[in-house]
Amino acid sequence: MNKKKIINDPVYGFISIPNDLAFDLIEHPYFQRLRYIKQLGMTHLVYPGALHTRFHHALGAMHLMSLAIETLRYKGQQITQAEEEAVTVAILLHDIGHGPFSHALEQAIIEGVWHEDISVMLMNELNKQFDGRLAMAIEIFNGTYHKNFLHQLVSSQLDMDRLDYLNRDSFFTGVSEGVISSDRIIKMLNVVDDHIVVEEKGIYSIEKFLIARRLMYWQVYLHKTVIAGEQLLSKILKRAKELALTREELFCTPALNHFLVNTINNQLFMTEGDNLETFAGLDDTDIMAAVKIWAGSKDFVLAQLCRDLVHRNLYHADITNEMPDEAFVNELTQKAVKKYGINEYEASYFVFTDEVRNNAYKTGDGSILILMKNGTVKDITAASDNSNLEALKKTVKKYILCYDKRLMQ
Repeated sequence: MNKKKIINDPVYGFISIPNDLAFDLIEHPYFQRLRYIKQLGMTHLVYPGALHTRFHHALGAMHLMSLAIETLRYKGQQITQAEEEAVTVAILLHDIGHGPFSHALEQAIIEGVWHEDISVMLMNELNKQFDGRLAMAIEIFNGTYHKNFLHQLVSSQLDMDRLDYLNRDSFFTGVSEGVISSDRIIKMLNVVDDHIVVEEKGIYSIEKFLIARRLMYWQVYLHKTVIAGEQLLSKILKRAKELALTREELFCTPALNHFLVNTINNQLFMTEGDNLETFAGLDDTDIMAAVKIWAGSKDFVLAQLCRDLVHRNLYHADITNEMPDEAFVNELTQKAVKKYGINEYEASYFVFTDEVRNNAYKTGDGSILILMKNGTVKDITAASDNSNLEALKKTVKKYILCYDKRLMQ
């Protein structure tokens, strides 16, 4: 079989699959599943074009990794063919553990298990199936390989993951503030003392990258209507699980049913083999098929929430710097109780508070380092004369109040 394929990517144009192992992994069912998991969860409810998938993103990150390796070799870094293959596989599979709707349902299906943990488990399983050929890739992914800079290309504050998703999410949402000069950033990469650095002449591209990331968080990832959609979907899964645990029969696929009727924590997920294989059968279609059927459920709360999602009747969401007024929240809760004839607990599905945090840049381990012309290395915030970068180091915390819009009618 000819495994030297090219793919027409809307962001980069024609990209190549770099080696036979990458081709075989892309063909594997675990990876093909990513075609059916949207990169941005419920963001398409705000930006209709945001229907790209984790599959797109993984291929894009793989392409950027190939460019980065080419650049570093050109600058004299010794990277073997085996290391190139391994780091390419590591970035290709970095998101393979994502569940349906990506981050929106990260803790709704299995509590205490993050997609990075599942990615490692799936990579270990693939390593068995591919006779140990992923061993070095797993070491690089976990940060245990002796060349730390390869891990930084996969996971850091300036990795191929972030370089791809900012441009890709910007492209598909139409939000131009997220566009970054990924080509220029990659051309400016180098390695000093086993750390990825950016040459000084690329400093303005890095400033743009950090500011773009901050803007994309507030304008796209943490947009109040996106949050409303994701919260609604999360509440649906929470209610469905409550009902399933009381042995109420709910229509759903076998894979989704497994996680609804069983309480599976971190330890159980990690130790029971069928959990991983069952999870690898879940994607967005499992959830949406269930939601459409549950809209006719006998349970009022589940049915109402599902109808609201299907018809895009989302929560009203207020995002503020101060905690929501407790009296107002109580007033809304009582309105829900009265309007729908439900108890206060059930009303918490229609009125609730939460919080979000955004940290565009963290100093310390994994900092973005600038290689100055005099040979010294500085953190980007010290190397730049842009005072706005200091503000990016602060964690911004905001409070959310979500409530059913009908309560104000």
